[in-house]
Amino acid sequence: MNISTDDFGSAADPGTLSRLRHQLGLAADAEGLLDVAFTTVDSPVGPLLLAATPKGLVRVAYAIEDHDRVLDTLARQVSPRVLRAPKRLDMAARELEEYFQGQRRGFDLPLDLSLSRGFRLLVQQQLPSIGYGQTRSYRQVAELVGNPKAVRAVGTACATNPLPVVLPCHRVLRSDGTPGGYAGGTAAKTTLLSLEAA
Repeated sequence: MNISTDDFGSAADPGTLSRLRHQLGLAADAEGLLDVAFTTVDSPVGPLLLAATPKGLVRVAYAIEDHDRVLDTLARQVSPRVLRAPKRLDMAARELEEYFQGQRRGFDLPLDLSLSRGFRLLVQQQLPSIGYGQTRSYRQVAELVGNPKAVRAVGTACATNPLPVVLPCHRVLRSDGTPGGYAGGTAAKTTLLSLEAA
């Protein structure tokens, strides 16, 4: 597919860049040249970056994580062929919107878990077993994965979770019930917990 600026009007047209990106994304996807598609969506916890490979959703990132830095990391760890292509993320965007509106309690998305390995991956795969509106302590999660003494390692696994919200590490709290750390910040964690408690 050939794309020329004649197809989109003058460069001064405010919509030109957006249309060019869209066409480029479609063309790259059609040619099998798109390894990582991304988009951003608005949410009650701020703008979220969503990224997917052909296997599934690979990354959800908060603005506090610096979206440009996250994209750079994806280009190094997954593939340099990263392009804004919102269409590939329509399902993820829709499910997240339903979650934030209180209409969805779990996610039915294909996931690409290639950014995590070993114990971290084991912990992250168990996070969806913590039901909507429920919480567990770091110690309880350590027990759940069969290593009760690995409380700090569970904390690290939650802190490095590449798919927050979808793999609900926000449901893991300190043993005294306080939120603890969170990739999106304590305010985001509290917002998610409040949303689920409503």
